[in-house]
Amino acid sequence: MSKEQKLIERNVELSAEFSRYVFEHTEIESQIPMDAEIVLLPDFDPELKEYNLQLGKDIEASGGKVAYVTIKSIRPKMLSRIEKLELQAV
Repeated sequence: MSKEQKLIERNVELSAEFSRYVFEHTEIESQIPMDAEIVLLPDFDPELKEYNLQLGKDIEASGGKVAYVTIKSIRPKMLSRIEKLELQAV
């Protein structure tokens, strides 16, 4: 897998997290202009932040609007959201 493919994969994962965040914090959505591209700038991932910042600059250079979202931190990835479970083996 190329370096760019890895960055794209990390962007997909981060975008999913951002979507979940917006779903839980609906007030954020009204602050994002309808015609703007959202560019995520993760402080915890300098390589991805720089890559995304360049993408945003490219969009701006071609006349597009950009909403930059700086993500300060992220919780560790969890494999499951299940809190309690009951198992009955038969």
